[in-house]
Amino acid sequence: MDLQQRIAQFENMAQADPENEMAHFSLAGAYAQAERFADAADAYLRCTQVNPGMSKAFQLAGETLLRLGDQARAAEVLARGYEVAALKGDLMPKRAIADLLKSIGRPVPEVAGADTTAEALIASGAFVCHKTGRPGHQMDRPPFRGPVGQWVHQHISRETFDEWIRQGTKVINELRLDLSRDQDADTYDRYMREYLGIDDALHARLRSSK
Repeated sequence: MDLQQRIAQFENMAQADPENEMAHFSLAGAYAQAERFADAADAYLRCTQVNPGMSKAFQLAGETLLRLGDQARAAEVLARGYEVAALKGDLMPKRAIADLLKSIGRPVPEVAGADTTAEALIASGAFVCHKTGRPGHQMDRPPFRGPVGQWVHQHISRETFDEWIRQGTKVINELRLDLSRDQDADTYDRYMREYLGIDDALHARLRSSK
């Protein structure tokens, strides 16, 4: 499936279920890949409306607005995203947003009541989910075979993968996927990779390591 087909598919999914944050998030990523940055920013911001706790969407919305040269709006979005990430303990988005704010000379907000549990657990050597930046439980075994399954086992928490299973069920139902068909299985896998933060470059590296 080429990029334009993916965009059309994600647009249909977002229109069919306007409250589906993953549809908007995937659509935003596809728009960004197509260098449709204004559309990407709008889609990421829609994610933050559907799920105000989605700190990664704030981060990517801010990055995209900076690409568009809208520094003032980017700073506003990033500041809000930093607060969300700090309150939830989402370390990776929190650090990325702080770096973005510093890069444009904006102060990093002081957040009262910030969740510092994650920092303490990480310092103790706890397992940290690559997608959320939060401590979690490592799965007992890879969820499927192959290098991608191994990567998921090593980097994605059981809690995050359980969230994907619920989201993946919606993908199957809304797109009417038949996973016995190669094309539908590929579509499902792409949604999974986008949800878990496995971009095309990482996916290519993992596949080449077979």
